[in-house]
Amino acid sequence: MTTTGQPANRLWDAGLLTKVVLAFALLLSAFPIYYMFIMATRTNDDALDVPPPFLPGGHLGENVRRLLSTEDAYFITGLVNSAIVATTVTVSVVLISTLAGFAFAKLRFRGSKILLGLILVTMMVPLQQMGIVPLYELMVTLGWTGQLQAVILPFLVNGFGVFMMTQYASQAVPDELVEAARVDGASTLGIYRKVVLPALRPGMAVLALLVFMQTWNEFMWPLIVLLPDNPVVQTSIAALNQAHGTDYVMLFTGTAASVLPLFVVFVLFGRQIVGGLMEGAVKA
Repeated sequence: MTTTGQPANRLWDAGLLTKVVLAFALLLSAFPIYYMFIMATRTNDDALDVPPPFLPGGHLGENVRRLLSTEDAYFITGLVNSAIVATTVTVSVVLISTLAGFAFAKLRFRGSKILLGLILVTMMVPLQQMGIVPLYELMVTLGWTGQLQAVILPFLVNGFGVFMMTQYASQAVPDELVEAARVDGASTLGIYRKVVLPALRPGMAVLALLVFMQTWNEFMWPLIVLLPDNPVVQTSIAALNQAHGTDYVMLFTGTAASVLPLFVVFVLFGRQIVGGLMEGAVKA
């Protein structure tokens, strides 16, 4: 109860103006996605209409068949490659970030603050843009140009992920719990596996979504290091643009198809992701 005799949760009731503003923001955010899927069901003549159409058409199947049959785009190959790359990078980043986060937050060792500071520096400097030339030379030396490992290897570790999980572990895992497990005879790896990982799951879900989305949408480095016949989905869409010029419907269809896996990931793990965001907000 509050001092005025009203329930505490009444303090958080949204007013009419707040609801209107949120509804307007939701509409602005969702409309481009909605319009993208609408145009994926239309023709190029519909795309040039003024005003544009806002209801679905009947050409989705035809547009999808055209998309998949475009030889220069290799769209199916791009989807499969993006799934492999994004999944591999996400698993690696989450695993390494949780291990490093646990070490920085709960273990005491010489140079830990210096190492964490160096990780923060990597977040401040655009290493990907500055290191493209030497990184490409390294891929040429290894003979990896045109292969998926050239896209996977540079992203297996993420400075932001390490910093995020360090902060999360410092709040989500009490020191007393770690000490109690150590007194009971648990090894450091056992403490990580049985004590730390269960507490970090919400944060891991959020980090996994962020890394998966970032890797799935990566364009510049795959464009440089991969061959046209072995693309990821974003470079496949770029090739689709070159192949069809002003075929707007084909571009909308390809973009809509590339967005669907992200929706699937969010639907499957949405509860854990939202729970992790809310738990992080409460701890903060």
